Amino acid sequence: MMKKLCLLTILSIAVLFNSCANNSEKNKTTEAPKEVNEPIKKELKFTNEQFYDAEGQFLKEKAKDALIEMLEYHNYPIFDGLREKIWLTDYNQGNYAELGLASIMFVNNEEDQYMLMDIFLLPGQMLGEHMHFAAEGNPVKMEGWLVRHGKSYIVGVGENNRDQFPQVVVPQSHWDGKTTTNYIIEANEGDFASLAEPESPHWQMAGPKGVVITEVGNVHTNSGVLRSDPKMN
Repeated sequence: MMKKLCLLTILSIAVLFNSCANNSEKNKTTEAPKEVNEPIKKELKFTNEQFYDAEGQFLKEKAKDALIEMLEYHNYPIFDGLREKIWLTDYNQGNYAELGLASIMFVNNEEDQYMLMDIFLLPGQMLGEHMHFAAEGNPVKMEGWLVRHGKSYIVGVGENNRDQFPQVVVPQSHWDGKTTTNYIIEANEGDFASLAEPESPHWQMAGPKGVVITEVGNVHTNSGVLRSDPKMN
């Protein structure tokens, strides 16, 4: 009889404990997850007029201002000395917003023949069509491009598919709107493309948010570059 009473007492205590625990769980308040509001990024928009003075002189520091704004938009690391390392050109065509190039050469080792650089193109900006040849004892440059931020339309030899990309419009300041190559690869962040053939013409155009590209190659020789538009050489 005593064992039965003890057993009943233990069972009663267990039931009471479970009941209290359940009520405690029911009474807990669950906080709703807090919404994280991403900051709205300012649209990247540049005009050609901001890159030239009244006499039509190319204002490189203004161009660098625009590039820094684009790099910050894409959270590219703005390291000490970056601004001073930027090389840029408008090909002497007075249309930097549509036709130009900016880059940082990190290494160009002619002895061991390897190079690495970052290329920066503003929204809708075209990197002019050009070819690479052997020069100054260096071989023909072969290269590839990794899109780090934004989008690039990478164009080279191959079947003409320009009709599939009506947004890619060559500016009149580039060889009266002409190119010799018209096979387009749409490259987004993380995509890699490479030069199809040695000495073959190629060019690029940035998407609406501009593009940051890491270029790798065997070696770069300035005198081995020939542009399709004779005015740009």
